[in-house]
Amino acid sequence: MEFGEPETGREGIMSKPVIDYSIYLLTDDGCLKGRPLLTCVEQALQGGVTLVQYRSKYKDGGPMYTEAVALKALCDKYNVPLIINDRVDLAMAVGAAGVHLGQDDLPCAVARKLMGEDYVIGVSAHNPAEAVQAVADGADYLGCGAVFGTTSKAGVAELGLANLRAIRQAVRVPIVGIGGINASNYAQVRATGANGAAIISGILAADDITAEVAKLKL
Repeated sequence: MEFGEPETGREGIMSKPVIDYSIYLLTDDGCLKGRPLLTCVEQALQGGVTLVQYRSKYKDGGPMYTEAVALKALCDKYNVPLIINDRVDLAMAVGAAGVHLGQDDLPCAVARKLMGEDYVIGVSAHNPAEAVQAVADGADYLGCGAVFGTTSKAGVAELGLANLRAIRQAVRVPIVGIGGINASNYAQVRATGANGAAIISGILAADDITAEVAKLKL
């Protein structure tokens, strides 16, 4: 089975895709330096990004749908799964691999009821208690941060490597560090036992995106 392909059960029913969380790209229009989003994402895919999350803070539903459809086609070209931030409806509409939910978004347990078991659901967790609760509610993976602080989201405290390690010890599902991660500190994040790192400006703000992603490969 190729990476990212959904598994097929004995009865031919599609199930969750197998996901490599190691180099997890989050989109942010503010990091693109005026370059087209799809161009930047394709350059990242060429460099070896293993998972893409579409996150758009300010677009309306229609433009988001159009962009998400285009991103899904692009990710399919490279056999890399696409996750949609926050929007369960959009994730299902475009056939994405799943959705990522913050602590203030639709509850994970509700999203699981709506989406069923074939979609991947990620949840943001800032401490072991949130991590354990998210897993109990049906999360498949956790985004944990902000590891080194962040400028992309206001009001998020710095988590630190020790607390990321504590979350790793508290749960068995895959976890990814997020917040201030780039090529210079990526290995430190992975050394905590995290399955990968979710990166925004550390990839998208680079002048040579493809080369920057290549630096992240351990």
